[in-house]
Amino acid sequence: MERHSARCGGNGLLRLLRIGDNGRVSLLGPLFGWEAVDNLWTDRARVQAMLDFEAALARAEAREGVIPAAAVPAIAAQCRAELFDLSALAQAAAPAGNIAIPLVKQLTRLVAKANPEAAGFVHWGATSQDAIDTGFVLQMRGALDRIGGELGRFAASLEQLVRRHRATACVGRTWLQQALPITFGLRVAGWLDAVDRHRHRLDQARHRVLVLQLGGAAGTLAALGDRGIQVARALGEELGLGVPPMAWHTHRDRVAEIATVLALCAGTMGKIARDISLQMQTEVAELFEPAGEGRGGSSAMPHKRNPVTSAVVLAAAIRLPALASTMLTAMVQEQERGLGGWNAEWEVMPEIISLAAGALHHLRETVAGLEIDSERMRRNIDVTHGLIFSEAVQMALAGRIGRQAAHDLLEEACRRAQTENRHLRDILAGDPAFSSQLPASELDRLFDPQQYLGATQALIDRVLAAHASFRPEAAPEAEMNR
Repeated sequence: MERHSARCGGNGLLRLLRIGDNGRVSLLGPLFGWEAVDNLWTDRARVQAMLDFEAALARAEAREGVIPAAAVPAIAAQCRAELFDLSALAQAAAPAGNIAIPLVKQLTRLVAKANPEAAGFVHWGATSQDAIDTGFVLQMRGALDRIGGELGRFAASLEQLVRRHRATACVGRTWLQQALPITFGLRVAGWLDAVDRHRHRLDQARHRVLVLQLGGAAGTLAALGDRGIQVARALGEELGLGVPPMAWHTHRDRVAEIATVLALCAGTMGKIARDISLQMQTEVAELFEPAGEGRGGSSAMPHKRNPVTSAVVLAAAIRLPALASTMLTAMVQEQERGLGGWNAEWEVMPEIISLAAGALHHLRETVAGLEIDSERMRRNIDVTHGLIFSEAVQMALAGRIGRQAAHDLLEEACRRAQTENRHLRDILAGDPAFSSQLPASELDRLFDPQQYLGATQALIDRVLAAHASFRPEAAPEAEMNR
């Protein structure tokens, strides 16, 4: 959700909150969500998506001669969410078991007022799950469009960061301890490579999931006589959706795949947020989330500058695996229509989409404004007084006296450097076991972080080349049996 400055007054406070349907206020909406996606999942948006299915169904059936063409305008004219009593729908959904049954009843009554004959053709040959699932797919299409676009923008921002800092030396850390010199660009290249993998996953998955649901009562399209497959094709064209070989009422791999892909994406967002927050620690101080009035402060400690976006993204990464697990568990459904598994998706999937989209959007904005202290990165390389270069020295010495002997000598030299609080280079320069093998000029080279970066630049180039080659895949043909 778009951020607003805390400088807003009383009226500004309301702008910080997301106003939901029926005047409800979501206090945490701006914190965890993204308005561009959350607006697609309001109660009214859900109803409108189902009504879009009903209007398109009438048009498709008229095209195929299943219902009179004269019925279509009367039905389509009433397929507007603002004409429906959402409170009444919600109350009626409890005894009905789903929202589609009372929705179709309300729609039929509205059509009957204008055209009693047309009312008899509302929802013709379809079942509740057809309306709910196809409506959900229509909502998800908008969400995936936005998420895919934001992933692309995030990748572009990371690419710029890689190029800008491909040679910026910093500490590589393993098990949270200093390991070897790397470049900040290499770390960001890892982020970019992962984000691009999610772009590929999402692109591939959206072609499988953005398909029509139309099967009728038991998936046979029996109520449409011999025109069922033709109606499905026409309906897919009306809605701009792929048409699968058959209905997928109890085969939920499509939606479970999207849930899993988004959970994976959130996991990567969490990894990036963890990296940023670790580099924001006071003693490290290499990165900072963007500053702003009211951002990252503490109610008790005026000096604090907290990684607030990282906290939100990490919270999403913690919540999403369990939600995705629910979707995977809900795949086990009974025969032609599931009992409970399908129903479990209705609130879980919108939450998955909202959390993943919010984490992505907030992190993308934050990384675009990230404050980077390259000088501090360089100074932190020297924090261990040269110990970070021990492997470089060991490998140089190993070529002369063997790896194990070199390792043992370096291990003792490192112990001395720590015990005596001296720079490792000074220890080596004053020890004949090293100075006889490694002249001063070579020691200078070995203690230069730019001289022990291995294939860093080549690895960065590989990531950038793969990023440049990304092309959205063309949608495969998804069609009912010919």
